[in-house]
Amino acid sequence: QVQLMESGGGSVETGGSLTLSCAATGNPLSGLCMGWFRRVPGRDREAVALIYSADGTTNYVNPGRFTISQGNTKETLNIHLNSVKPEDAGTYFCGADYLPCRHHCTGTRCRPGGFNYWGQGTQVTVSS
Repeated sequence: QVQLMESGGGSVETGGSLTLSCAATGNPLSGLCMGWFRRVPGRDREAVALIYSADGTTNYVNPGRFTISQGNTKETLNIHLNSVKPEDAGTYFCGADYLPCRHHCTGTRCRPGGFNYWGQGTQVTVSS
């Protein structure tokens, strides 16, 4: 079992940056595919970036402005949002699953449906 709790959401200006954090507890924390997902009203939750804790392999749905990272103890998952755009707004969720990330992704398309553990989400608003 894995428990996840996000923090760090808030309001950010267009062009600014923001770091979201996810605290993970449970056993084991190794061998997890962990990721950040975003949900906006009227749309399904979508993957933003994943990282496989076993080897640090990352998957970015839209590479470039976001950086996902994990602490050495695997208890913290961060995502740094850089050069934020209005379309980055939404509720960001931390998700985890024991299947490797490659099982959840086809190319740059990663599917949230197979993830078994979720946090409650943290809201990001973007102001112009």
